[in-house]
Amino acid sequence: MKNLILLILFVFYGCNDQKTIAQEYKPQELTIVDFEELKPYLNKNEDKTYIINFWATWCAPCVKELPYFEDITKTYNTNQVEVILVSLDFPKQFESKLKPFIVSKKIQSRVIALNDMDMNTWIPQVDESWSGAIPATIIYNKTKRKFYEKSFTERELQNELQQFLNQK
Repeated sequence: MKNLILLILFVFYGCNDQKTIAQEYKPQELTIVDFEELKPYLNKNEDKTYIINFWATWCAPCVKELPYFEDITKTYNTNQVEVILVSLDFPKQFESKLKPFIVSKKIQSRVIALNDMDMNTWIPQVDESWSGAIPATIIYNKTKRKFYEKSFTERELQNELQQFLNQK
């Protein structure tokens, strides 16, 4: 009888711990902007380094590198480094694909969905050299800015970020 009570208590408390762990992740509200509303995120003049990554759920190289950006979000103090993931998913799929993807991958970085179909106008404003291909990333701070039209390995991304952090 004692063993049965201990087993019940163990299962009950074990399940409660699992619920607590599962409930810790709370996705943020998805911010949907047009390019004019996105511009301020691309040019902040604060004492931290920003990483702005343009991506989409349908882009395999984008999805492959997302964990590297997430590691930066989890590793660095938000006063030091801020990662912003700018989704270029199709607006009709924000609810059906983008939001479920954010939840399933437990994304902690800020996600902004760009709802501006006038790509020929805003792409050169992000960077004149950008062809529009994704993934694409901007890393910047008060004194330095660099644009990358490529996917990163974890090491490459860390090395690039260190160049910005070491030069402050």
